[in-house]
Amino acid sequence: MKAVILAAGLGNRMRPLTDTVHKTLLKVGNESIIERIINGLKANGIKDIVVVTGYLADELKQYLLDRSGGINFTFVNNPRYRETNNIYSLALAFNEIEIDDDILLVESDLIYENKIIDKIINTPHPNAALLDKYRSGMDGTVVSVARGIITNIIPPHLQDEKFDFSDKYKTLNIYKFSREFCNKNFRQLLTYYARVIDDNCYYELILGILIYLQKEVIYAEILEGEEWSEVDDPNDLRVSEFVFNKGKRGEILETTFGGFWSHDIVDFCFIRNMYFPSSSMLSEIRNNLANLVCNYGSKQTILNQKLAYFLLCNPDHVNLLNGSSQIYPILQASYQNRKILLPEPTFGEYPRIFKNAVFYADKIGIDTDEIEAKGKSCDLVVFVNPNNPTGTFLENSYLHDYAAGNPEKTILVDESFIDFSGSVSMLELLEKDHLPNVIVLKSLSKVLGVPGIRLGFVYSRNSRFNTQIRDALPIWNSNSIAEFFIEIILKHRQSLAQSFLQTIDDRAVFAAKLDVQNFIEKVYPGSGNFILVKFRNNEKLSGLAAWLLAEHACYIKDVSGKFNDGCYYIRFAVRLPEENNRLVLQMQAYFSRP
Repeated sequence: MKAVILAAGLGNRMRPLTDTVHKTLLKVGNESIIERIINGLKANGIKDIVVVTGYLADELKQYLLDRSGGINFTFVNNPRYRETNNIYSLALAFNEIEIDDDILLVESDLIYENKIIDKIINTPHPNAALLDKYRSGMDGTVVSVARGIITNIIPPHLQDEKFDFSDKYKTLNIYKFSREFCNKNFRQLLTYYARVIDDNCYYELILGILIYLQKEVIYAEILEGEEWSEVDDPNDLRVSEFVFNKGKRGEILETTFGGFWSHDIVDFCFIRNMYFPSSSMLSEIRNNLANLVCNYGSKQTILNQKLAYFLLCNPDHVNLLNGSSQIYPILQASYQNRKILLPEPTFGEYPRIFKNAVFYADKIGIDTDEIEAKGKSCDLVVFVNPNNPTGTFLENSYLHDYAAGNPEKTILVDESFIDFSGSVSMLELLEKDHLPNVIVLKSLSKVLGVPGIRLGFVYSRNSRFNTQIRDALPIWNSNSIAEFFIEIILKHRQSLAQSFLQTIDDRAVFAAKLDVQNFIEKVYPGSGNFILVKFRNNEKLSGLAAWLLAEHACYIKDVSGKFNDGCYYIRFAVRLPEENNRLVLQMQAYFSRP
């Protein structure tokens, strides 16, 4: 079998990385893209390789020759690489080389496991394409399949906003073609089309014509979980690094601290409501998306009014935030030279913005006497209720009485997880009882399951504080999608309430499963949509997080550093029951290894 690699293109989408370097020479891990492709072919016994060059041809050619290692390279140059596309490059190759064997066609922007090549070269079919079930984030040509045969090839320009991807497959752009197929219909039509009709299109067009005319049959070889990645732009390069450099996965995720839609992981680190928004709510957003992205959002006064409808409070008392973190710089500036009391441990942003704070201990349980004693000399007392990562919860009655008894102090209550506690927000109480020294802060992203659209709010009965916040916020402080979400959520209160109850039930089941594991010392009963777990001392503990991420793409949160007692703690987000169960089984497998 002879391999043909198409590598003539400029790599425009990869700029600026390709301004002086050929796209295939960019590295993922410690290997260049082309090196990975060649090694994959070589591992499967393919040593006769044709490379179509164009942009930076001499650089690529010399790179390959310096590493030939028993490979028989043939180079075909496409001098018109700037104005032509891969149909022209492939036509050049087919007309310059002798097709005396079956052809394995590989595009040069692919990274894959070696066994993927094994799958295609060992197919029993003369002509076949490697396919994967379409998933969100894939782009490029897709196909329809019936009874193991490709029935339609759909290029990107035919995939409009109403296109149904649900039953489609993505081409990997790796094909096996028989010698007879190449020498007969394919080469003839490919050459004619590239020379006479259009040399700036894709060769898949020719395959589509042959299939449509029923001149040829191309079989589908569908992947079964094998890993691969298409590298079109710098973002793809980062995704490929995550997929194929398993030892760096944790470092990559910690560096980005979000943006995980590009990574196929199960995230037990970041916390959100797994049962909301409902499918009907997402459908309504999807149906209105085109209109939303083309329109500006409303000003802050309107945002506050819409939010107040949802919170059932006076709009003068609330400010919608672009995520609760928007308030932190304002709080930092307002209390810069004041004395502040924080729980320890707690959410890391509080000790970050209040660097000279004093602390009251949350030993997975809070001694209110310590708060009373230390709070006497403080101007601002912070309660994260339930606290993160411990899950400790203080009753609203205590917080209300503490605030009422200390009117000279500002009491900040972060209620980001309260809906999973079985209790209610303080807002209802504060609407009835005017306590101007209380500030309630909440991240709605966690509660509503939409961290991607950045929603939060700050509530206060102090008109001076509210004016300060409004003066600090920009005229357009949110996006249209977030605003629309707040509008339509009024129709979904029942499903939201049910999502809280279901999460509480799931937390109890998950905690019970964790509690009986012999590698776990203690599971702490918490009131958030997460569970804090203390592990027994074990020499394997240090490798648990990396192993889960490398072997199962499962991301967990090590919070041991927050306790400083030499023990190992993990905070697990409460996800769907099947995911929670699978995590327990994966940890069992890890700790049972020799």
